[in-house]
Amino acid sequence: MVIVFISIILVSLISFSGIALLLFNKRIERFLPLLVSLSAGTLFGGAFFHLFPEAVEKGFSINTSIFALLGIVVFFLIDKLIHFGHRKREKAHTHVATAGIEKKSMAYLNLIGDGLHNFLDGLVIVASYMVNIPTGMATTLAVIIHELPQEMVDFGVLVYAGFSKKKALFFNFLSALASLLGAFVGIILNNQEWFLEFALPFTGGAFVYIAGSNLIPELLQREQSFSSFLIDFLFFIGGILVMYGLLFV
Repeated sequence: MVIVFISIILVSLISFSGIALLLFNKRIERFLPLLVSLSAGTLFGGAFFHLFPEAVEKGFSINTSIFALLGIVVFFLIDKLIHFGHRKREKAHTHVATAGIEKKSMAYLNLIGDGLHNFLDGLVIVASYMVNIPTGMATTLAVIIHELPQEMVDFGVLVYAGFSKKKALFFNFLSALASLLGAFVGIILNNQEWFLEFALPFTGGAFVYIAGSNLIPELLQREQSFSSFLIDFLFFIGGILVMYGLLFV
């Protein structure tokens, strides 16, 4: 179980990635699209090379489809909550008198959504390590690469909402600690036969949703030259190949 908690701690520490925005600013902003491409590839690769194959190893059932769809539905709900917060932020621009309240509401809603997301991250990392170490490593790597740009964005949202930089880092880290709670729940459920049957396709569905609905559209909307498009594509394929390579660890 040591490797599980090392993985969870690494994922939690990603919440401090907002510091990079303070230190490198424009240079980090130029690199973020490449992280998005890499993240999309690792999430798709993690789902199709590790999670779904393990989920159907003992045979495919309708439950596999239901749990995969549930992963999509749950993360769609989280996504809607976060976008609701973003709409509140936009509304704050047009209602100057209540701008401070609107921004704070958006920030806390964002933290709640991120906390739930992190709780599920901890839960599924534990479930993945229950299958075998390579699957656990693949899931952890996919989560870390995805969380890196996401945590930077979350830090920026909190600062925008009026949090001091230190307070934004603290609350972001507090939200990240929900992954430890998710890990403890996963360990408690370790001996439950239904847990892996549920967690693996659920996580696969969540990975497909995040990559397909959040990351790919973000890449498609960017104006870019052919050379930058090619680099994005190579990073995307690179993420997939990293997940494929972990099959042989």
